[in-house]
Amino acid sequence: MTNDIRSQFPALSRMVNGHAVAYFDGPAGSQVPASVAEAVSRYLLHSNANCGAPFATSRETDALLSEARQAVADFVGADDPDEIAFGANMTSLTLALSRALGRTWRAGDEVVVTRLDHDANVTPWVLAARDAGAVVKHIEVNPEDGTLDMNSALRAITSRTRLLAVGWASNITGTVNPVRELVEMAHAVGALTFIDAVHYAPHRRMNVADIGCDFLACSAYKFFGPHIGILWGKREHLETIEPYKLRPSPNALPGRWMTGTQNHEGICGAMAAIDYIASLGSTGAGRSRREGLDAAFSIIRQHEESLLAPLLSGLRELPGVRIWGIADASRFEERVPTVSITHPSKSPQDLAATLAEQGLFVWPGNHYALPFTEAMGLEPGGTLRIGLLHYNTAEEVERLLKALRAIW
Repeated sequence: MTNDIRSQFPALSRMVNGHAVAYFDGPAGSQVPASVAEAVSRYLLHSNANCGAPFATSRETDALLSEARQAVADFVGADDPDEIAFGANMTSLTLALSRALGRTWRAGDEVVVTRLDHDANVTPWVLAARDAGAVVKHIEVNPEDGTLDMNSALRAITSRTRLLAVGWASNITGTVNPVRELVEMAHAVGALTFIDAVHYAPHRRMNVADIGCDFLACSAYKFFGPHIGILWGKREHLETIEPYKLRPSPNALPGRWMTGTQNHEGICGAMAAIDYIASLGSTGAGRSRREGLDAAFSIIRQHEESLLAPLLSGLRELPGVRIWGIADASRFEERVPTVSITHPSKSPQDLAATLAEQGLFVWPGNHYALPFTEAMGLEPGGTLRIGLLHYNTAEEVERLLKALRAIW
């Protein structure tokens, strides 16, 4: 990626102890281009109002929220912008949906989750199943490469399955799951499907029509936007499943699933983040937002994989290192550039603290992927997670590898 792109991110100029900061913490939250912060500020300073009133700022707010739903529809590959709902974050939206869906389940029904998911796509469904008397089944993980065990999936998904919840990409191993295949397996037995796309969203192009899922959620702060959650669902489900909401709130879409006054400035920021990504691919005159996103994610993927290859190669040279996930460059189709490692004796927390002093920001811990760290015996320390995004550089990767060699 060029310096023109990096110059749009003010945070990338930060220094720590005389070192330029290299942000490898994107899986926990990406940095934000100035255009996103400006969109948030512009709304608050000039159009701040609640929805539905006849005066100017309220009408401007209604128009901006409508534009934002269209932007998100373009982002996830949906045809109907009214199928988009906003909320505080993916976790809150998933808890709300799980509570509503759980009311339709009965004792003996089955819900399928995976050991590879962020806990936000596990515990909400486990709690809803508990309240309904439903049975929870787990798709297991292949410990050798951090991929889902598809034989386990075949055993878990049965005629009693009512919901399959699975992440599109793992936020701890980087594994890209075969979601289209899993959705087809669930639909074959009449089950609904929920896709957690939080970790997939900044790396690859989404298309809900292509994978055929029933629901999908993601978070703007993972794709260069503010802290706000996004839920997409098929209209037929959003209109028939009864949400928990207040009496005066709308019964029609899109307001039906958005409880309370929304974070309007955050929604404007999410739209600006999507437009920022689209701008990376908008080199041709008259190119639509969707066409810009198509091109942008091709560029992003090529750049990220050009950094991932030397990162994995350098990590493999560290004595006794364990890479938790796919480390073979010929299998990059199956992963995004998020890498978790462990040292044979040093804790992830100690390694991260030492790197932080050198301006190298990486995350230690379980990264809320508790089902995986428990299954792999990685508690309580978890892993050292290194996340690449399109604003990272080859020089930053080499700095990180050099620092790891020195402290390993």
